[in-house]
Amino acid sequence: MITEKVQVFWAELQRGEFITDAAVAAGTYRKQGSRWVVANGGVRPRRGRDLKGRCLSFSEREEIGLAHAAGNSMRAIAARLGRSPSTVSRELARNRESGGGYRASSAHAMAYHRASRPKPAKLAVNLELRDKVEQDLQKKDSPEQITGRLRVEFPDDPEMWVSPETIYQSIYVQSRGALRRDLAVCLRTGRAIRRPSRKVGQRKNRIPNMINIAERPPEIEDRAVPGNWEGDLIIGKQNQTAIGTLVERQTGYTMLLHLPDGYKPEQVRDALAAKIKTLPESLRLSLTWDQGPEMRDWKHVAIAASDPKRAVKSVTACTKASHLAPKAKETEGSLSASTGRMSR
Repeated sequence: MITEKVQVFWAELQRGEFITDAAVAAGTYRKQGSRWVVANGGVRPRRGRDLKGRCLSFSEREEIGLAHAAGNSMRAIAARLGRSPSTVSRELARNRESGGGYRASSAHAMAYHRASRPKPAKLAVNLELRDKVEQDLQKKDSPEQITGRLRVEFPDDPEMWVSPETIYQSIYVQSRGALRRDLAVCLRTGRAIRRPSRKVGQRKNRIPNMINIAERPPEIEDRAVPGNWEGDLIIGKQNQTAIGTLVERQTGYTMLLHLPDGYKPEQVRDALAAKIKTLPESLRLSLTWDQGPEMRDWKHVAIAASDPKRAVKSVTACTKASHLAPKAKETEGSLSASTGRMSR
């Protein structure tokens, strides 16, 4: 695990990016990013964050390894990196492998573990404080309430004080060895993994240049004219399969989207465009979908046919599932039940 890559991933998450985009920025893939989140309980690791300039990066160690193998002198390597020759000398002396050779990946790992000086967690050392916190958590008190109460009960004993963040990290970061992971169910969110806190408006929208449902023309609301559709996905067992639904708002007529190869944005886009082409022009007035990432390419759907006159005229996005018409929700519910029975 390269510290710089992990920290790039967490920094992107805190900026409001999704796991997929954060993983791409770190040079990896979504599943690896999900593993990092689960392994750390959703809490950004401290080690490797805001590395000082005196610390060698992985790319610098790669440069040292290549130059050293080519027989370059330490002064030449240092001049190329803009480092002191003593820095290169110490690096080659400290982080050699057992056989005497130097490899950037193993050197970086050794430096990473050597630099960690873990301070024992307060709740791991102070057993009385830990018991008190665990009892209050089991009473469904929040970490903020526990912190405030401890200050009142022990005003002259700072050793019995603890911050809310310490309680959260002791639950979610098991390497701290303080509180049991199963106490997470006692928190009011009940989450087993902590989610990053974002400021209002910081979260990135899944659908670029989305047209909100509030901008949908009023004539669509009364269902007086057929040709206005609402769509959604029904996800199968373990998120492995999906089918799409298109429900006409006036009549409740339903069409299904066949998605045999998955439900990524480009796959939903192509299936939806092909289905729209089967409709008469008079029934291609509008399409309303939720804000799922599968509708990232909604503009391509809006101009599905090469002839603009035969394209769906507008695509809008719901802010909540409750905005879907009752007919659409009832149809989706019955289809979900049917597919559930078939999968069993």
